Amino acid sequence: MLAKYATIIRRAGALTAIAAAIMVAVSAALVGALIGVAIVIVFFGISVLVVGRAARVSPQAMMVAAMVTYLVKIVLLAVVVSSLNGTTAFSTRTLGFVAIGCILVWSAAQVITAIKVKMLYVEPERQGG
Repeated sequence: MLAKYATIIRRAGALTAIAAAIMVAVSAALVGALIGVAIVIVFFGISVLVVGRAARVSPQAMMVAAMVTYLVKIVLLAVVVSSLNGTTAFSTRTLGFVAIGCILVWSAAQVITAIKVKMLYVEPERQGG
């Protein structure tokens, strides 16, 4: 089961990196764009890994892990964004647009990969004894 989550992470990460490369290539604010990409990859990658590990325990643990990681991501994102407010070292506007674009690409890649990967959601009956 964990191998299927690794597939989801690999495909979503690859598509996000491609989208980020396109956005960075047309962006004049390279540093802001790279920070936006890093934030998205770290935040979403960690949540997929945590939920994948919790899925080994039980569906209930998986749901709790998903809710907790979502809450932690929102709080940490608020802290990161508020700490970067007013920074002149890079373009915060570019960071925001690239982050939103990468979030949309990551989410779409996860949905598409989850649809294509044959993942059992019911334990099959065991044959024999």
